[in-house]
Parts: sequence; C-alpha cells; structure tokens
Amino acid sequence: MASLPLVRVVALVAFSVFLTLILGFGLPAALNFVARLCGFPEASVTECVVGVYLLFVLYVAMPRLPRGSIKAEGKAVLITGCDCGFGHSIAKHLHNRGFTVFAGCLLKDKGGEGALELEKMHSDRMKVVQLDVCDEEQVSRAVEFVRSNLEDPEKGLWAVVNNAGISTFGEVEFTTMETYKQVSEVNLWGTIRVTKAFLPLIRRARGRVVNVASMYGRMGNALRSPYCVSKFGVEAFSDCLRYEMKAWGVKVSVIEPGNFIVATGILTRDIVGATAEKLWKEAPPDVQKDYGKTHFDQYMALMRSYCNSGQKDMAPVLDDVTDAIESKRPYTRYSPMEPHWWIRMQVMTHLPGAISDRLYF
Repeated sequence: MASLPLVRVVALVAFSVFLTLILGFGLPAALNFVARLCGFPEASVTECVVGVYLLFVLYVAMPRLPRGSIKAEGKAVLITGCDCGFGHSIAKHLHNRGFTVFAGCLLKDKGGEGALELEKMHSDRMKVVQLDVCDEEQVSRAVEFVRSNLEDPEKGLWAVVNNAGISTFGEVEFTTMETYKQVSEVNLWGTIRVTKAFLPLIRRARGRVVNVASMYGRMGNALRSPYCVSKFGVEAFSDCLRYEMKAWGVKVSVIEPGNFIVATGILTRDIVGATAEKLWKEAPPDVQKDYGKTHFDQYMALMRSYCNSGQKDMAPVLDDVTDAIESKRPYTRYSPMEPHWWIRMQVMTHLPGAISDRLYF
C-alpha cells in the first residue's frame, strides 16, 4: 500500500492535470459559445486561460475597494478576550483609530498582564471591564458598565467584537465530553451570550456585530473536532443573526483567520506537551491499546511541529476587523489567511468530498 504522502502527491498531480485539461479544452469552448451569443469573435485557448488566471489574480491580490466609511468619533466598541492575542491587539488598534473601547478581560480582577497594560494607557477612551463570557452575571454587569459609560446611551453601542475563544486538539476517541463542552461554552455559547446581551444597544446604533470564527469554521480537520464544532456553530449563528438584523440596519460579519499560531502564541510546545499528557492519561484503556502509543506520539509530534507555523503579523486580521466596523458596506465574511489555506478552504467547501478528501487526507 502506498504511503499517505505519496498518495497525496499523486492525487494533487492528477487534480492539476484534470484542471489543466478543463481549462485547456472545456473552458474555451464554453467561452466561445458565450462570445457567439453576445456577438463577439471567438477567443483562443491562450486568451481563455490567461483571462481566467487574470481574474483569479485580481480576486486574490487586488486591494479592497473603498465602500465608504463611518467616523469613529463618538462611537464605542466592546471587544471580548482582550487579555492577549487578537483581542488585545484589536483593542489597541481601534483605540488608535479614535473609537472608545470597552476591553473585556477575563483576568482583570486577578491582575492579568493584558488588562494592566490596557489600563496603563490612562485613556478616557480605553475602559477595561471584567468579563468572563461564560458567566451570565459578569455579562450582565458588563452591559450595565457599558451603558453607564456611553456618552449617550440612547444612541447605543456601535459594535461588538466577539473574539474570546480557546482552542485544543486531540482525536475524537481521546477527547472527553467535558472538553467538547468547555470549548463550545467559550467559543460558541459565549459568543451567543454576549451578542444577545448587547444586541439592544447595537440595534439602537444600527451598528455592527463582528464574530471571530476561523477557517476551521468552514472546513474540518483531523485532531481539531472540538474547535471545529464550536466555530462551525459561530458561522451558523452569524448567518441566522444577519438575516434577522437586516430589518434593523445592523450588519453582521464573520472573521475567519487562518494560521496565526506564531502571532498569537495560542499553541506552544509546553501547551502541546501538557495537553498530550492529559489526553493519554484520560483515554480509556481499550482506546490506548487499539491506537497504541506510537500512533499517539506521532500525532503529538505533528502538533508540536505546528507551534512555529503560521503568519507572524496580525495586521491582516486587524485590517479586516477594522473594515467590518468602519465600512458603510462591510463584507459578510473576511478570510485573512495565507493563499494556500485560502485555496484549501475553497477546495474543501466547493468540491465533492471524495475529491477534497483525496487531496488533503
């Protein structure tokens, strides 16, 4: 039996040849048919292939077109998960752009470094609030804090950025139900809980709800089922909310970051080691026996290899969050990720599973 890497290489080459044949023969015929219907002369194969490639490059590389923007002055934004990572950087970035920022921090009351750093800015437009998105009482207190600190509560709150989230990994049979519940409690139910609590203020402002999901909210992956389940839920919730909020003039956008492990530090070798030890220790004896320690260690080594991967600069995420908040016509989805992840996401969400499975698994 061929090794998995060899099968993957053969599948990718076969797919490339298939795509080339489609572009070389099928596409010109289709375009010539359309051209004749429109009264234009027939195009050559070269023109067709170059034209399609040009459209692809323009779609991927062309700068975002301006769609009008709102003024930040007098507008306030609540951001969850500001202790570190994306949330911490988004809070500083939006503050620098002139927004009043309510930075929700899980560890504010415990003297967390991220919360202290934001407080040391000593700005009237940077207000740090204790916020555990899993705690109904803390969410309710945060709503009252925000309402009482708005310049004009009747004008509402311009935006909520649901960024708070946690991640983990592990094959399904090694992952406890408690882990599934814990990840979804933060990533999914926390997003829903905060959104519902602040939605009346957002509706008054005819403002924005920006939910940070993930590329794993659009496609699954081995070892990532707890995270994928929660982020798929965020995507579905965002779609449903967008349909409902259209009548109120509220825009709902989803941010789908790719691999930013290095930039955020969300996964380190120490975290992988501790998680691996816990996974093996809590696995049932029959699962340990059937899978074997060698198999388990190989997958844990794969996870360790990811610790130094991904984009080092958060700028693409910050730019997309900013556009979702400031643009008069924000996009439904933003996908800040490296080109190869973007291509993989398109393949896995648009091609039949039999093809995408062969290419990537």
